[in-house]
Amino acid sequence: MAKKNKQDDKKPSGWNSITAAFEKIYPNQTEPLHFAPMVSWRLGGDDPLDGISVYEAKDFYHFVTYGFSELYEKESSNSEYSGYGFELTLKLKKTKNVDEEELKCMGGIFQALARFVFSNNEIFQPYEYIYTGQKNGMDIKSESGITGFITLPDEAGVIETPFGKLEFVQLLGMTDKELMTIVDKKHTVRELIEKFDLTNQLTDYTRGTFC
Repeated sequence: MAKKNKQDDKKPSGWNSITAAFEKIYPNQTEPLHFAPMVSWRLGGDDPLDGISVYEAKDFYHFVTYGFSELYEKESSNSEYSGYGFELTLKLKKTKNVDEEELKCMGGIFQALARFVFSNNEIFQPYEYIYTGQKNGMDIKSESGITGFITLPDEAGVIETPFGKLEFVQLLGMTDKELMTIVDKKHTVRELIEKFDLTNQLTDYTRGTFC
């Protein structure tokens, strides 16, 4: 995945709708860090997403994807939704070990999730969970307790694009022990969020487990 520090000003309208939503949150960041595949999915590449931008807040990096929705033209027959009807986001807490390579690694995780969506025609909505089954952390050094995700509504909300509606769905990193309480039906995702007050939590590679 290639890094681009400056996005093309001539991006199409679906792309621009996503950017506009995040520039409302980060009005002073018109050139966020951006990752794009070396070869696009349309040209036979391995990565379905056309790009991932990373905006910078005081305490965290805010990722947003480009590609689950329709970026260039209307291709699906569903006039209400743009593409799969969502884009993924994530807020990764700033710590001493979170550098550019770690940000790029997270971009790779988004692309892996995109391959699942594109291959299975599955969508991600708020209040679901993603259990990977792995025991090692998903950070570069595999030292974190974070092994999967739950999903929540992102503050960017739901927007209308020229190709239909899309919702920004935020991933929140969870430990295997936390996710197992959902898998074993001890909690629903909503119950877990309420019990541990997770609504405004960040994905934090340094934290312990809530359970």
